[in-house]
Amino acid sequence: MAKNKDEIVFLPLGGCGEIGMNLNLYGFGTKHKKKWIIVDIGVTFGGAETPGIDIIMPDIEFLADIKDDILAIILTHAHEDHMGALARLWTRIGCPVYATPFTHYLTEGRLAEVGLLGEVELHKIDMKARFQLGPFDLELITLTHSIPEPNAIAIRTPAGLILHTGDWKIDDDPEQTDSVDIERLKAVGDEGVLAIVCDSTNVFSPGTSGSEAGVRVELTKLIGEYKGRGMAVASFASNVTRLESVMLAARANDRSVCLVGRSMHRMTEAAKAVGLLSKVGTLLSEDEAAAMPSAHVLYLCTGSQGEPRAALSRIAKNEHRTVKFGKGDVVIFSSKIIPGNEIGIFALQNSLADNGIEIVTEKSRDIHVSGHPCRDELKQMYEWTRPHISIPVHGERRHLLEHAKLAKAKFGVQHALAPHNGEMILINTKGAKIVDIVPNGRLHEDGRVIVSAEDPSLRERRKLAYSGHMAVSVVINAKGQLIGGPEPRASGFPHGNRGQYLEELLDQTADIAEQAFYSLKREKRSDEDEVEERIRSKVRRLIRERTGKRAVVEVTAIKV
Repeated sequence: MAKNKDEIVFLPLGGCGEIGMNLNLYGFGTKHKKKWIIVDIGVTFGGAETPGIDIIMPDIEFLADIKDDILAIILTHAHEDHMGALARLWTRIGCPVYATPFTHYLTEGRLAEVGLLGEVELHKIDMKARFQLGPFDLELITLTHSIPEPNAIAIRTPAGLILHTGDWKIDDDPEQTDSVDIERLKAVGDEGVLAIVCDSTNVFSPGTSGSEAGVRVELTKLIGEYKGRGMAVASFASNVTRLESVMLAARANDRSVCLVGRSMHRMTEAAKAVGLLSKVGTLLSEDEAAAMPSAHVLYLCTGSQGEPRAALSRIAKNEHRTVKFGKGDVVIFSSKIIPGNEIGIFALQNSLADNGIEIVTEKSRDIHVSGHPCRDELKQMYEWTRPHISIPVHGERRHLLEHAKLAKAKFGVQHALAPHNGEMILINTKGAKIVDIVPNGRLHEDGRVIVSAEDPSLRERRKLAYSGHMAVSVVINAKGQLIGGPEPRASGFPHGNRGQYLEELLDQTADIAEQAFYSLKREKRSDEDEVEERIRSKVRRLIRERTGKRAVVEVTAIKV
């Protein structure tokens, strides 16, 4: 009998068909028995279509089947869409975790928040580290991105070398962090890259993403144009290089910086812990800033995406304890609009404008650059590494398909495959092919409980939001007599002129509920289930006829 051959497979459980929620697995071994590593374990965020849900994570049902063969989780960098699910899901996986110093610092904080710091086997590894995990020989290769310490991973196995890029861009002058390690990328290209698993975020954008050095120059100039006026800058807290750019630009214009927002403080502490932000000088507390003339202060705030609980939103609503802005002041958005956040951002900016505050964004000044590669940067990466196969990730479906098309038509690869989450892909010299589809989907953090995206609660919430809720209670006795109610209570229905419409609807609901009760045969009037079902049916029909909506109707029959 022929011996089973070892093979390498790639399996995304998140990050394909979406930008965010990245979770990638690599398996090596025979067809039926493999060892696995996990690269990144991130989250995405809820929106209007997921009422009550802030955090969404990949469904990891498949990991339960391979739990004993998972060697480790390796984090490429510290963005939430790459490491935000670790503390939430680690107890279901239970394997060691590897991270470079900056990511390690933030991971420790997250684990401590949920009481897991002492339980997780957390390894701090150096930049450019090379280490062995079972059959995997792993090497970190330094890239640039919008957060410190972004890493590609060269994954070597007896079946070939795969380069997993993580998030990246090419910035020849990143100011604070190391530049792309071009020599190591070329070296793995010379060694032979079987496949590249690559960021697709900006595949539709021509040219390059731009350099942080140019942003720093423009911020210094822009801040100097508003002498004598109150000023705030909103940016992504995780973009530590941008924070340094703002801080140095403020100092060049005789302004002291005050951080506003918890994540600003957390990221700054993490950066200083690994030797970054050493040139920015002393930062003001909020109370110290409030005691100074506003013309000499710059507030560096969270909330660039319009998050309702973030610092800038509270400032716009005049709800912040110490920071007050008004007519003649200016707010600078040194960030881009993440797709899906438009409504919140525009509402925030309109609120600021309504208070007489001037707004400056990257649409009018060069004060932001992307952290992801545009077409020319992708082309350069492929020229350095010369992969045999392209597997695009980190993008919506249209991004992945465009990336795969470009890779074959323009970047010189022989094979390309744009995966869906849950597709297990066999990678070898013949190309890449789907060999299995595993359980996949989404998990929702619903308050303190993690549930499947298919949990009935979300469907119920949507229905409540769109159609309203009517509750009817009745009290009956053992003889089948109605001794209390019907008592209707409504939520989410239009009130009408002085509440007249709702009052009429409630009166009609009470009448139809009573009629429904008496339409039952006498011997069934003492059966709570029969009573509830008959009233529910009649009330649901009434509401549909009166409102045109299929409201949630609940009936409670109490027998005494």
